[in-house]
Amino acid sequence: MIGLGRFGSKRIATILKNSRTQLSTVSDVNPQRAREVGEQMNCAHTAIWQEAVNRADVDVVVVSTSTESLASIALGALQAGKHVLCEKPFGRTSDEVLPAVVTARNMGLTLKVGYNHRYHPALRKAHQLLQQGVLGKLHFLHCFYGHGGRTGYEQEWRTRVSSAGGGQLLDQGVHALDLFRWFAGEFLEVKATAVTSFWPISPLEDNVFALLRNESGCVAQLHASWTTWKNNFQFMISGERGHISVTGLGGAYGIERMVHGVCTTLGSPPKESSFEFPQPDESLHLELDEYLDCIEQGREPQSSGQDAWKTLKLAESIYAAADVRFQTVDDQSIAIPA
Repeated sequence: MIGLGRFGSKRIATILKNSRTQLSTVSDVNPQRAREVGEQMNCAHTAIWQEAVNRADVDVVVVSTSTESLASIALGALQAGKHVLCEKPFGRTSDEVLPAVVTARNMGLTLKVGYNHRYHPALRKAHQLLQQGVLGKLHFLHCFYGHGGRTGYEQEWRTRVSSAGGGQLLDQGVHALDLFRWFAGEFLEVKATAVTSFWPISPLEDNVFALLRNESGCVAQLHASWTTWKNNFQFMISGERGHISVTGLGGAYGIERMVHGVCTTLGSPPKESSFEFPQPDESLHLELDEYLDCIEQGREPQSSGQDAWKTLKLAESIYAAADVRFQTVDDQSIAIPA
């Protein structure tokens, strides 16, 4: 386990809970933190991540550092012959993560990026319904995702260009982009604007607005914000036969709910079915379990390194399109170079 902050601690809890995994080594740039966690977990500890990833008793490396270190540590772990589960967004730019993607492919290793929203039950059920064809042709998708920050937020690493690479788009917005691509495939056109409304973090954005369009004409609309003042997640899918909406992610985002509406008669309200998922968030546990399955079975995981590279390419197209007219997405988002 590399990186022992808030999210790294969550990852450790999933490792300890899973019957197929054993925590061998922890590492953090703060030596005291590494020692405390190592002693608590009764495992090896080090402040030097290279020592951790090169240990003979390590098969899988989980990378949960701030964004500027993700890609380089993932690459180093892959070069050491380890499978890697890396936090999103994987890196600050698509170019930064590409060597890890290519290395994983060339060495036959399983590289996954932690887009855990795919494992939330309401979103999984929505995706299953979509695959069953209940909506028919997709018309549009919409995602509103945000929170209001906290005291001192402007001093955190995620609000510095050198550490994060981007603002709210690379923080929470990329989760929406990953979901858009999961539900609707690749997008060919982008229109966007990014603004700094409240937090003194310019040139990074605290709000981003984007319109994406795919080859079939489906439009995806994103608003990701650090100025909602209340945790909020809304995801909506609309097609020719009805709609699906998901709200909440559990915890501070509220109970996870999904509504499926079926259009029966034009002009009449759709017939709706509602589902609630009040159980604790198990997305990280489900993600790890599926990842281990992929390693054992030699198959590509969801949100693989290549998949996450494409999501970063799409994010870069949004930044490039901000405050300018419609722009065509870079064709490199379709295939990894040889």
